[in-house]
Amino acid sequence: MNNTRIALISSAAALGMLGLAFASKPLYDSFCRVTGFGGTTQVATSAPSAVLDRTVNVRFDANVANVPLRFRPLQRDMDIQIGEHGLAFYEVTNEASQDISVIASYNVTPHKAGRFFTKLECFCFEERVIKAGETKKLPVVYFVDPSMVEERGMNDVRTITLSYTFFQIDSFDGAAKTASID
Repeated sequence: MNNTRIALISSAAALGMLGLAFASKPLYDSFCRVTGFGGTTQVATSAPSAVLDRTVNVRFDANVANVPLRFRPLQRDMDIQIGEHGLAFYEVTNEASQDISVIASYNVTPHKAGRFFTKLECFCFEERVIKAGETKKLPVVYFVDPSMVEERGMNDVRTITLSYTFFQIDSFDGAAKTASID
């Protein structure tokens, strides 16, 4: 009886840990989206109606991770009023002799500003094919949420850096699921 009980408890614990392992990524992603943890920005469908007098300097950064791309922001930084929507452009050029399938990820620093930096449009997290030798301009439409000024501990944020990194997708098969950069 004692061995059977130990076996059942051990099996239940193992199944519970397996379930938590599968749920951990979606739970962590949800946590980051809600709290802005790790510089995760928010996504919105419209800009706020209030534009405040306080300005923030937004800096733009571009990186590639072992991909034959030239990737850069077309502006170094931009001063915007909190609540005002901004429009920035990045430029990407495929310097390889073949098409490349890539995906871009982003983050915001300081990390505590992530939950207030909101994108209305961006080129991130979609698999894209960039043709050999092709150059494209990629827009980002964003705003800094006015609720940031009411948050304790955010008064020192005068500069926010938006950083994108392109990664190559090894499993490119030319399938219709990829998005073309236009």
